Amino acid sequence: MILDDMAFRRALGQFATGISVVTTRDLEGRAQGLTVNSFCSVSLEPPLVLICIDHRSETNAGLAHSGLFNVSVLAETQEDLSRRFAGGGPTKFHGIELPAGANGLPVIPGALATLECRIVASHAAGDHTVYIGRVESLSVSPGRPLVYHGSTYRRLAPEETVAQS
Repeated sequence: MILDDMAFRRALGQFATGISVVTTRDLEGRAQGLTVNSFCSVSLEPPLVLICIDHRSETNAGLAHSGLFNVSVLAETQEDLSRRFAGGGPTKFHGIELPAGANGLPVIPGALATLECRIVASHAAGDHTVYIGRVESLSVSPGRPLVYHGSTYRRLAPEETVAQS
């Protein structure tokens, strides 16, 4: 198969991912955020995670300026928030109240996990910047994740209870 943009996107779309919202603040202190699925753990000691942000995103400049970001891992009931933060521009924060985490950045209420991070490294990689953040604070809640696969939001099948004999 010839490697072109669409073939590359189709191939990557075969990898199921969780969905998270990354938040930060810009130079003027305004909240910024976007939906990402390029989020993963890097290290347990020290606790490091990474996110990949498109150079064209307004959030990219905010991350570089603030040196901080929060990751809110979305629950399966939060598809509307994923769609809201997938769009561009400042209107994604209109009509929504987001509490601040310990670092002062917004977090998504009801998220399955929230990780508050300080950027320890960044690397230009193609049309994105890879930010590595040291986790300074976190919270975890029970629930089921919002999943994305094949350009569609998905939900995990319910776990079946195994009958004990």
